[in-house]
Amino acid sequence: MKSVSVRELKDNPSAVLKMAQEDVVVVTRRHRPEAVLVRLDEEKLLDQPGVRTALAVSLYKDDSLSLGHAARFAGTALADFMRHASRLGIPAIKGNAATLREDMKNLDAWLARPA
Repeated sequence: MKSVSVRELKDNPSAVLKMAQEDVVVVTRRHRPEAVLVRLDEEKLLDQPGVRTALAVSLYKDDSLSLGHAARFAGTALADFMRHASRLGIPAIKGNAATLREDMKNLDAWLARPA
């Protein structure tokens, strides 16, 4: 395990990310642990049951990923991802009228594709 200060992270984020590819990195502020950087690789963390889906749901909920991208990241069908998000109380379709129209257009296109 390695440790870097917030200042080091701010000054050279690329170097710290490179460190995180090799080992867990603890980010400290005033000599106290503030955060942990862990490499998200296929063989370890992301392949653990539920991790990929939980991360996708969280990123979708925070509007960091679209519905389609979140479903792809989770490795599930769009309809299954929508059902899962709904069970968690997260609306599958969100936004204003324009984004709702765009989402409905995309959903119609997805439903019309050959199986």
